[in-house]
Amino acid sequence: MKKITRKELKGYDGTGGRPAYIAYKGQIYDVTESFLWKGGKHQALHLAGTDLTEELENAPHGEDMLSRVPVVGTLID
Repeated sequence: MKKITRKELKGYDGTGGRPAYIAYKGQIYDVTESFLWKGGKHQALHLAGTDLTEELENAPHGEDMLSRVPVVGTLID
């Protein structure tokens, strides 16, 4: 498992051939292969390379959606 800082996470934005990672509750998820995250964007509202912990609290779906993508690391400060 990788340990990734918030600054490093920004580089995993899903653009320019880079992987698309998001953070949620301290875990890093790889959403690169998810059709819902094409180009590093989800529903034109959320961007890969960010911590979505607060945003997911207001989403129309729960964290169970994250079970569909692999955990690749831990978010560190």
